[in-house]
Amino acid sequence: MRNGITFDTGALIALERRSLRARRILERAAEERIRITVPSAVVTEWWRRRSDVRERVAAAVRIEPLTDALARIAGEALASVRGATAVDAIVMASAAQRGDLVYTSDVSDLERLRSHFRSVRVLSIG
Repeated sequence: MRNGITFDTGALIALERRSLRARRILERAAEERIRITVPSAVVTEWWRRRSDVRERVAAAVRIEPLTDALARIAGEALASVRGATAVDAIVMASAAQRGDLVYTSDVSDLERLRSHFRSVRVLSIG
């Protein structure tokens, strides 16, 4: 693992559904003291109501606020990558600022954004 990890919505859903791979990634990151970041926009996509499982998942990661600077970087990516979504652009912009790996259940969508965020590596959570 590199500097850190960024999870997108699919990664949080995988944790919530107790995916073995997602749990192993979370456990290994904890063992190696690697920070897992989740942009706050991802929480908006994922959170539907409070549950004990969601509370534990949220407590295990660092929720990153959407700053003006991050929003602008993501907006520039949206302008350059046709069909990209705002949340995916925020995930990639967030990861790019730290050199994180991104874990997702939808590699193809985030891979398209790599044309704008070349330093970010995208891996499947599933």
